[in-house]
Amino acid sequence: MMEFFKGLLMEEEGQGMTEYGLILGVLVVIVVAAFGLFADEISAMLGRVVTAIKTETTPAP
Repeated sequence: MMEFFKGLLMEEEGQGMTEYGLILGVLVVIVVAAFGLFADEISAMLGRVVTAIKTETTPAP
């Protein structure tokens, strides 16, 4: 019975996937925080891009 419990403690299958999941979770939190911090700048930049595209595609009178 003791050998069974030792085997459970020493088993490492699935450990790699858990680590990858934790790393992915941390990256998601960082990306969400970055978007939250830079939301105004991103919005302004996209507004400038849309304005530039509209200006370039509008036919001349």
